[in-house]
This record gives sequence, C-alpha cells and structure tokens, in this order.
Amino acid sequence: MFSLDDMNPLLDFTGLPRFAEIKPEHVAPAIEQLLAENRALIARLLSDGTPPTWQDFVAPMEDANERLSRAWGPVGHLNAVMNSPELREAYNATLPKITQYYAELGQNLALFDKFKALHSSPEFAGLGAARKKIIENELRDFRLGGAELPNAQKARYLQIQERLAELSSRFSDNLLDATNDFTLVVENKDELSGLPDDVLQAAREAAQAAGKPGWLFTLKAPSFMPVMQYADSRKLREQMYRAYSTRASEFGKPEFDNTALMDEIVKLRGEEARLLGFANYGELSLASKMANSPQQVVEFMRELAQRARPFAERDLAELRAFARDRLGLPELLSWDMSYAGEKLREQRYAFSEQEVKQYFPEDAVLPGMFKLIETLYGLQIKASAAPVWHQDVRFFDIRNQQDQLVGQFYLDLYARDSKRGGAWMDDVIARRRTGSGIQTPVAYLNCNFSPPVGGATVSSDQGPAQRDGSVRESVAAAASMNVKNLHPDGRRPATFTHDEVITLFHEFGHGLHHLLTEVEDLAVSGINGVEWDAVELPSQFMENFCWEWDVVMGMSRNVDSGLPLPRALFDKMLAAKNFQSGLQTLRQIEFSMFDMLMHSNFEAGGAKSILQLLDEVRAEVAVLIPPAFQRFPHSFSHIFSGGYAAGYYSYKWAEVLSADAYSLFEENGVLNPDVGARFRSEILAMGGSRGAMQSFTAFRGREPDMDALLRHNGLLETSLDEK
Repeated sequence: MFSLDDMNPLLDFTGLPRFAEIKPEHVAPAIEQLLAENRALIARLLSDGTPPTWQDFVAPMEDANERLSRAWGPVGHLNAVMNSPELREAYNATLPKITQYYAELGQNLALFDKFKALHSSPEFAGLGAARKKIIENELRDFRLGGAELPNAQKARYLQIQERLAELSSRFSDNLLDATNDFTLVVENKDELSGLPDDVLQAAREAAQAAGKPGWLFTLKAPSFMPVMQYADSRKLREQMYRAYSTRASEFGKPEFDNTALMDEIVKLRGEEARLLGFANYGELSLASKMANSPQQVVEFMRELAQRARPFAERDLAELRAFARDRLGLPELLSWDMSYAGEKLREQRYAFSEQEVKQYFPEDAVLPGMFKLIETLYGLQIKASAAPVWHQDVRFFDIRNQQDQLVGQFYLDLYARDSKRGGAWMDDVIARRRTGSGIQTPVAYLNCNFSPPVGGATVSSDQGPAQRDGSVRESVAAAASMNVKNLHPDGRRPATFTHDEVITLFHEFGHGLHHLLTEVEDLAVSGINGVEWDAVELPSQFMENFCWEWDVVMGMSRNVDSGLPLPRALFDKMLAAKNFQSGLQTLRQIEFSMFDMLMHSNFEAGGAKSILQLLDEVRAEVAVLIPPAFQRFPHSFSHIFSGGYAAGYYSYKWAEVLSADAYSLFEENGVLNPDVGARFRSEILAMGGSRGAMQSFTAFRGREPDMDALLRHNGLLETSLDEK
C-alpha cells in the first residue's frame, strides 16, 4: 500500500515541509517531474480552442505553479539556512531549470494571447478586484518577460535570465564562503579589553569548539559587531574591519572574488532592459513599482540627503571632537566609528548598549512582541509543533478570538556557519481558497542573533522540546508570558541588543503582511503582487513600537535579576534614539543612489568601474569617506543576489509611508485596537489586490507626507536648532 514515507518529501503538498527527510538527492527528481507536468498542462491549455475563463485557464496554472513553488521553496530555504556542499550542488544544478521554466512562461506569446482574450471577455467585468488585478499584472509581466520579442531575441533573453540566476547564486555563495573563511584567534586576554563578558564567553566557546586556545572571532555579525563597538584595541578593530570590508574581493582568495560577477550582472541587466525597450535596467525595475522613473528616485534621495546633511555634519563634528579630546584619537578612521560612537553615547546619555542588552532576554522579548500583536489585531499567538531544520527553530500558530487558525510561522533566530547573514522573511505557503477551503499561510522568519551561551537558565515547569526519531519538533512556550524553557540544555536565554529587537519586529512586520492577508487569490495574497517599494511599509511600521514604553515594559526584564527595565534607562534610550541619525540616513542614501545610478546611468565594463561610481556617489552624499581598500559592493547582496536591484531606495521610500502611517497611531493612541483593526484591514489584509498608494490613502485618508519620517528621525530644522 502506498504511504507518504515512499514519496519524495518535496512532492508532498498535504501539509508543512518534511524538513528532516529532505535530502539533496530529492531535489532534481522532484523539480524535473513538476516541470514536466507543468509544461504538459500548459500545452493542453493552449490546445483548447474555447475562450479562456478563470476557472478553466487561470486556476489550473495557478495550482501547477504553486506546487512547483512549494517544492522549490524549501530547497532554496535550506540552501540559505543549512548550507552544505551537497545541497549547494543540487540547488545550483537545478536553478537553471527553474529559471528557464519561468522565463519560458514569460515569453509564451500564446499564453499572453489567452490572458489578453480573458481581459477582453465578458467574464472580466464580473471578476472581483483581486482577480482583475492578477490579470492586469499578468499582462504587464508578459510584456516585461519578453513575450512580444522576436524569436532570436527571446532566445537571448532566456540566456540572460539563466546566466543572471547562476551569477546571483555564485555571488551569495562566495560571500558566505568568504565570511566563513576568516577566523581570528586571540590568546592574550589583555588584547580583548572592553569586550563584554557574554561576547568573551561566546568567543571562548567558539575557540573550544574549534580546538583552539584563547578566544575565536569571526565576521558573522554577533562576533564582528561587538569587536567594532567595544574593543579598546585599535589594532584589533582595524584587523577585523579590513577583513570584513574586503570580503569576496580581490584581497581574499581568488575563488571567492565577486568583482567579475558584479560587472557581468550589471552588464546583463542592462542588455535585458534594452531588449525589452527600456533605456536602462532602472526603468525596467520601476515598471512594476510605485516610483515613476530613476530620475524621480534620485531626486527623492537628493532631497532627503539635503535635509539630512546638516545633521550628519554635526554628528561627525561631535564624534571627531570627542574622539580627539576623550579617546586620544587625532584622526577618526572607519574602524573607530562604532567604538567612538558607543563611547560618546555612554558619556552623553549615561548608558551602554551592553547594559540595555541585559534587559532584553529572548524569553521576555517574544511574549512581549506577541502581546502587542494580540492587542492591536485581536489575535492569539501560540506555540505549536512542526518538523524543523535545526533544533533551535521554533514554530507558532496565529489564531483569532474564535480560536480559528489564521497563520503559522517558523522562527530561526541564531547565527551559524551554514546560514547566510542578515535577517529576512520568506513565504512557505500563501493564503488562497482551494476546493477544500482556505489554505493557511505560513512564513519563515530568520535572523542572525547571538545564540544562548553557557550558564543556568531560569527553571521551568514546561517539558523539553519533543523529538520524534530524526524529526525534531520544537514545542516552544514562548507564546506565553511564562517562557522559561527555550533552552533545556541549561544555557541562559539569548539576550538581544535593542537594535536586534528592532530587527526582530521588522521581520515580524513582513511576516504579518504575509500571514494576515484576507485575499483568497494566490497571486495577490499577502506580499504577492505588492509593489517592491511598498513591501517594507508593514515591516518598518512595526519598528516604531520598539520605542513605546507601554510596549517595551511588557517585553523586558533583567536576564539575571528578573527586575524590569528602569523607566530612567528607557528615557535615556529614547533621548538617544536619533543619536547620529544624520550619519545613518546619509549612509542609506549613499547605498540607494549607488544602486539606482549603477542601474540607470552607468556602463558596466566601460571607462568607469563600479568602485569609481561609488566614489562619485560618496563625494556627493557622504560626509565621511571610507578607506580606499574598502570593497562594500562585493558584499552588497541586496542588489547582486537579492531582490533589490534598482530598488534599494525602497527602504527610504517605504519609510516615508510607514512613518506617516504610524503617526495615525500616535494621534489616537499607539495601542488603539480600532486603529490597529483599520491598519490590518486596509494595509495587511489587502495584500497586492490593489495598488499600495490606494491602500495607504484608504488607511491614512490622504497621500503620504515626508515630514513624519523627518520628525521620527530627528531631522527637522527645529531638531537642529535645539542642539
């Protein structure tokens, strides 16, 4: 008799992914089978001479492509979070086949004609708004996918797509390998003066695990950042900075060098755009975004830079004077910035990030964040069980007040060698209506925080995580206010900096956008179909709550004493909220302008190099120029291996939207459930079923205003005068 155990786990769509059973050898057979089935389906649909309808034409393709997505999604996810040579090989061998399939779809003129016929049919007028939007998006995407190109140009377009997918994957692999390749062992503790005890303990445990004496440091954020922020040794800071800022460049191993990859990626993107009739890739990228043109984006950035520059100049002058007078540093160099900034913050506001970190243990932060969601949206977040890919991963249900399941999510918080850097949300399953009812949406939430270190944890009346054979099922109690058993192996709970708490809220905002949608059609459900420069609105919106006392006091307690965060310390944090915000704003503008200009006003492989373009942008925007050896573009994965090419400006663009949206909460009470319900219904629930500006104005009652962002960041003229 047939059983699920006999099935390739990637072909099981009855529930959640069977992570513990997925092996590299499953990848190619599953994907090849699904691609063959999908191509056969498309051939049948195109051979049908009857007029296309939603039910007979769109729905079958949606079903087929969802199966492919649900098989490939766990492969890409595992490649990002549990990377191994075998899995990487299977992923990279199969990626061209996936790329080719979607490029073929986008170029299929017969499919395009079917969608045009459906758009012109009597049925179209009677469709709901979501389905109309899907068909309109399809028509746009066929044009952007080269469906109207002559056959010879279609072939070239397909070659470009396959090559770009390969190059982007190699860029990401090189960065991960270069990051993992560097370790620094320090045997003399005197050289580690200034580093916090928990950082030293983690470094000691890392050295012991590697069979080394002393303390071992890496370029992963939980190890690298504290060195830059706290290490008194300028030599140590410089050594780590040089290694970090030259990753995947000509200064390291040749096999990890991303230089040639970047040139080829930018060149191919330009060729792709010209094939499709655009002047440059920036124009192509913006064809499906809110912004109208590269020029509009650059002007937006330049206006923001002009508003922020006086504050950045003041920030830098203060920091230089402090470094000279208090730290004995006559010249402030790049590897001094975080260190001097932390010392100045401590002196000015009488607290350190390390002090604050002790008040944000994981087993207080998670329940506090969940409580906020329950208050705003009338939901419940409860620990649940599912097969996971690592023992530290946990799984949760989101339920409504009637205890009905709304969504589910995985939480993978800690850094490890097999996991790419950064923080991100991705979808596992999207909400849609099927023949058996509403499909529950599921999301991945990934961060790279410091894991728990040795030491006793608070006692618990909860049992340890369940383990069923090779399948690990994490049953965390973090959804209750009494979470004590996150680490039954005896480790203290992980503690987060306030910046890490903000990162967690940011990714959870993305997750809520995916999980709280009420749209029932896949292509515009959750984050699907949302303009890329608006997709950061819900995530950046969530960050604001990390600065509200009523929220913070409910998610903080001292990891050792159990005492709550003192209000006086929170007030200092609040006073320091916009510390050096001018410098931080210009840094984001620098990255955004570089990205857009590289994709709209630059010829890869020409007289000017990518690094020279970045130098020009810095000359215009930056107030502090990094050393000549710095190779920032070589690790700029957002635009070279992520989805932000000619779109990095989205962070600032959406920040205008999110700050202005949050101002309605400020006007009516930040924990106001009525405003929360309105945000949920007009922003989160709508997904991509209507334009982002339409959703924003439906919530806010007007178009966005930049002043809310400037006020939140302390970048209004009155703020400068007050200093």
